[in-house]
Amino acid sequence: MTDTRLAPGDLAPDFTLDDQDGRPTTLSSLRGSRVVLYFYPEAMTPGCTTEACDFRDNLNSFAGAGVHVIGISKDDVAKLKRFAERDRLNFTLLADKDLVVQRAYGVWGEKSLYGRIVVGAIRSTFVIGADGRIEKAWYNVKATGHVARVRGELGLDG
Repeated sequence: MTDTRLAPGDLAPDFTLDDQDGRPTTLSSLRGSRVVLYFYPEAMTPGCTTEACDFRDNLNSFAGAGVHVIGISKDDVAKLKRFAERDRLNFTLLADKDLVVQRAYGVWGEKSLYGRIVVGAIRSTFVIGADGRIEKAWYNVKATGHVARVRGELGLDG
């Protein structure tokens, strides 16, 4: 059910999606900078809130290293706006209602949820290099502790 998964060295699929303020964001406009692109199932759910707040609380270390953080879900712009305001999220959230980007990155598909197989967003994170290529690709990650792993892989721990 999942499209082909991306791997380090692959060119990151480009896209343009609206952010939580309704402004279009294009991935290729960030070339020259590294990007942490993370996909999450649904705004304002417990696990997704934990992960988003973890990125929020660590944003200074990412920004200090010139790394942009972007979250993507199937939620509409209005819900993303509420999520960003409620949890004081200080980074870009993008609305992928048509699932085009999630399919391009291989993160929409079958997953296990409470012992049942369902179709949805598979929590995943990608580090995209300044050249637009995938440096790291993690599929099916846990919300808790993942940001620390990303920071460690990027050498932002010390």
